[in-house]
Amino acid sequence: MQERDEKRRDLRHEAKEPPEATARALIRTCARATLASVLRRDFAVGWPYASLVLVACRPDATPILLLSDLADHSKNIMADDRVSLLFDGTEGLAEPLAGTRLTLVGHARETTEPSDRALYLARHPSAARYAGFKDFRFYRIDAVGAHLVAGFGRIHWLDAKDVLGGGPSAARAG
Repeated sequence: MQERDEKRRDLRHEAKEPPEATARALIRTCARATLASVLRRDFAVGWPYASLVLVACRPDATPILLLSDLADHSKNIMADDRVSLLFDGTEGLAEPLAGTRLTLVGHARETTEPSDRALYLARHPSAARYAGFKDFRFYRIDAVGAHLVAGFGRIHWLDAKDVLGGGPSAARAG
């Protein structure tokens, strides 16, 4: 009972934050996400394809991924870079649908920025074993929008520039 009350208290606290700040905080705290890309398989061209990925982010919350060219999601991205990332903050909640989740919609773009590599490997040190393989590439997600569900009745479509630290909400939320 006490655990459930603490979780409810946390949800009330989140309700005081602007939705953009809640979205940024979720991106920054999640070490993994669900990546959805446009499938390129003969039997299902154009269908959504979702897979689990590890994620890190830049200081502005722009997500960074490390993907193998051999993976279906990478092949999909090479043909069509439109993706979405689902960040799930509902783990451990007695009622997951009352928890926070965010779908970030955007384009997966390869990045060779040394800082992106450093941020990713700092978040996922074990990835250093394979990050240098020729078939692995780092990607950033250039977001165009975001859909935040922060519990029942707290549903917002958000402008990407506000979520990723560039808009007026970022200045308010810090």
